[in-house]
Amino acid sequence: MRVRGLGKTYAGGFTALQDVDLDIRKGELFALLGPNGAGKTTLISIVCGIVNPSRGTVTADGHDVTREYRAAREKIGLVPQELTTDAFETVWNTVSFSRGLFGKAKNPAYIEKLLRDLSLWDKKDSKIMMLSGGMKRRVMIAKALSHEPEILFLDEPTAGVDVELRRDMWEVVRGLRERGVTIILTTHYIEEAEQMADRVGVINKGRIMLVEDTAELMRKLGEKRLILQLSEPLQRVPETLASHRLTLAADGRELVYTYDAQGERTGITGLLRELSAAGITFRDLSTKQSSLEEIFVNLVRSSQ
Repeated sequence: MRVRGLGKTYAGGFTALQDVDLDIRKGELFALLGPNGAGKTTLISIVCGIVNPSRGTVTADGHDVTREYRAAREKIGLVPQELTTDAFETVWNTVSFSRGLFGKAKNPAYIEKLLRDLSLWDKKDSKIMMLSGGMKRRVMIAKALSHEPEILFLDEPTAGVDVELRRDMWEVVRGLRERGVTIILTTHYIEEAEQMADRVGVINKGRIMLVEDTAELMRKLGEKRLILQLSEPLQRVPETLASHRLTLAADGRELVYTYDAQGERTGITGLLRELSAAGITFRDLSTKQSSLEEIFVNLVRSSQ
């Protein structure tokens, strides 16, 4: 999928997207992160043909989403944030109907496998109105996958759903990625993006701030902390240790050394040597690395 110079300005002058350029590789899982109102849903809506762009172009699997709408839309599946299903229809019929909307031939075996994968098979004859919120979310996912899309958008797919659905959904997503389906995920559960995404994009105020491989982003912008549980409390950090990024807990019993995630072994070795020379001993130590969520929050704050 390719986005070039994409912008969207609504009536009244509000600009939701500003000159967005983005390339998403075939077969990858791409996480699009941003605070509320950052432009994530507007971007997805334009790609999926729900909202018209004010300027710029988008191609999905080589098809322009405006000029070649039908061909582009056939390649795309969307799981929206909102639950929008036919309350009086059965699970089997609504998923089968979604497949038919795209001109796909009937394939009961595929629909059955899809419903089984999403733990919906025993509900296939149930009307949508009788399902729980989590089950309705599963139906939305099944509808999005009914026509076997090459590009799948998951817009906050696990918002307000149970742990079981998350596990089932991620198993389906892993299988789709192995088949070569391109998956674009937006989520406020950033640990999901950290665990699943090949690359991460951060959007804020309608602009793409960065796009980076997940592991490389963690390496470049993440920090590690060496946490020392002291044998005896300190009143303050000795001046001889001022060159290190040290923080002393309020009770004086914990000393935290912060360093970049690329590793700073010589710094740690030197710190431990200096602690020993200063007569400071510790009874336990542990390390902790920045999460993607912490990196994301710092990025957004820095752009305010």
